[in-house]
This record gives sequence, C-alpha cells and structure tokens, in this order.
Amino acid sequence: MSAATSLFTPFPPFSPLRKTTSKFSTTFRLRLPSPITTIRHRKHSPFPTFSTLPGGGNNSAGGGGNNDNGKGKGGSGGGDENAGDENRKEAMIVLAEAGRSMETLPTDLADAIQAGKVPGSVIDRFLGLEKSDLMRWLMQFDGFKERLLADDLFFAKVFIECGVGIFTKTAAEYERRRENFFKELEIVFADVVMAIIADFMLVYLPAPTVSFQPSLAASAGVISKFFHGCPDNAFQVALHGTSYSLLQRLGAVMRNGAKLFAVGTTSSLVGTAATNALINAKKAVDKSSVDEIENVPILSTSVAYGVYMAISSNLRYQVLAGVIEQRVLEPLLHQHKFLLSTICFAIRTGNTYLGSLLWVDYARLVGIQKPQEEENPVLVS
Repeated sequence: MSAATSLFTPFPPFSPLRKTTSKFSTTFRLRLPSPITTIRHRKHSPFPTFSTLPGGGNNSAGGGGNNDNGKGKGGSGGGDENAGDENRKEAMIVLAEAGRSMETLPTDLADAIQAGKVPGSVIDRFLGLEKSDLMRWLMQFDGFKERLLADDLFFAKVFIECGVGIFTKTAAEYERRRENFFKELEIVFADVVMAIIADFMLVYLPAPTVSFQPSLAASAGVISKFFHGCPDNAFQVALHGTSYSLLQRLGAVMRNGAKLFAVGTTSSLVGTAATNALINAKKAVDKSSVDEIENVPILSTSVAYGVYMAISSNLRYQVLAGVIEQRVLEPLLHQHKFLLSTICFAIRTGNTYLGSLLWVDYARLVGIQKPQEEENPVLVS
C-alpha cells in the first residue's frame, strides 16, 4: 500500500464528551450563576485523530475548513449538528474561563463560534497568541491569522525557512563565484532576494489553516465552489465536525501547484531580468568581461523554475507541513516547543538541500543548465 494511502487509514472517532479520560485530557468545572448548573469543559487530547477522507472528522485544532460548499460535508446531518453544538459550547466555556465576551473577538472568529465551526482549542490558541504584541498585529491579516490558529509556530517556521534560504543561497553563490563574489555582488543580491520570496511562499501557501472563508454566492461556478471547499494543505488534520474528501485533498495539491507555478515563474522572471540587466551594465563598463559572463535565458529559466516549484517544491512542502510537522512532530512534542522548533529547523534545512539536488537534475534534464554550470549549483527550495 502506498505511503499516501496509509496517511488516511480511518481511526475510531474521538468524542470530546465521553466519560473516560486519559492522561492527556483535563476536566474543568465552571459554575454559572444559574442554580446548580455545572458545565464540563474537556481539553482535547494533543494527539490528533486521523479522519477518514470520505467523511467524519476529528477534534484537533490543527486543520482548517468550514461547512460551506463541500468543505466539511461528511457524515450525517445530525452528526454535523452535534459537532457544531459541541464546538460552540466548548468555545463559550473557554471565553468564560478567560473572562472574555464575543464582542471582544474579531467578527469572523465570533461568527465562526456562533456557527459552531471552531472548537474551544482554537479559541484557547487565539487567546494565547493575543498576549504577544507581534502576533496580535499579525492576526489583523486574515492569511496570517488562519495559519497561526492552525500552528502557533508558523511564524517561527517562516524565519527558519527564509534564514536557511539566505544562508544556503549566499554560500552557494560564493562557492560558484569565488573570487568574483564581491565583484558580482549586485547579481548575488538579486538572486538572494528572489530566493527569499520563493522560500516565504513555500512556507505560506502549503501551511495548514483554520479557515473563516464566507460562503460563495449561489451564482459561483462549479470549479470555484470545488476549490473553495478544498483545504490549504492536502494532508492537514480537519477540525472537529469537519472532513475533506480525497478529491478535495487532491484539489489542494492542484490549487497550490498553480499558485506556486505563478510565484516561481514571476520571481524567476524578476530575478533573471535583474541579473541580465546588471550583467549588461557591467559589460558596458568593463569590455574585458564581455566573453566571461553570459546572459541567463529569461523565459525558459522562469517557466522551468515555475514548473519545478509547482511539482517538486509543492509536494515536498505539503508533506513536510501536513504530515511530518502537524501529524507526527506536533502531537509528540506539543509541550516542548524549543525541541519542536529545533527538529523543524533540521528537517527544513535537509529539505532545502534535497531541493537543490533535485533542481540540478531537473535543470539538466530540461537543458537550462550546462554541465559546467552544475558543478557548483545554487541551492533552491
């Protein structure tokens, strides 16, 4: 059986209200003003339950989605209603424990609570992130908020990926240029900037999310509705009461592939165009360098890089974020953030190195690099 199939082997669903408890769950009692009324709030186990693809869900806060337009439509209608009620009650209990009201939350998050789309664990993570001035500012932007609520280490992973990219790209440029490194510093700068943009998008686009997208208009096309219902990461854990079909998860790969093709092609166009402009300027000033430096083919290199990001980078970063980090490392090390960050750093560094090797083979295969140019390849993601 393939590795992709084994990721979605169904496990028995986890009920947040069952009576038995384990060492990974804690029960809180909150007494409300009404007479002899006690509500029990259970924190979910940090170990995510793997939902089946055709239907069902789990109670992990690691994934994104809602119940609109095919997103989260799995199981019976009664099951969806029960999950929504449970999510709503949990969220309200977390707010009560924190002394917060619905009016103090962002509108989209408050609406999601009312609709029963997010469990209490998401609200708990939101309240924790709000304590940081930087995170509170970042959560003003929907894209960052959706990703931080799914993974509170998302921003750290952006720094890891971009930091590794800057170091490896600069080191590779120096290895390739040697004594000409400082003479061609402007070319190096353009290459590094292009790499940073690509690295950021490779973390941002395939990252798991907690989505608050509104429903599409009834007049929206079938294709728009389908991709609207797809998760941002093909392997991400679904929220309690939410599920994704196999087709929707495949759609996530296709949608991110299209976005990364656009990002890769555009960034390469800008980078190679800037590089050629600097090369031509240098040739105009120093006639002796005319035969030493050749212009980079802009169109073929850019399209080839876009295809590489859409296929190789897309699949590797989908698996890295959705399987290795969210499904394996996070459940095991959720209470050891420093160790988790360290392991993520090592894995992402290895992934970048693997990407450089694959790029060399691919560039040789499509003919955009000559053998002598590949002896000291520039690392890419």
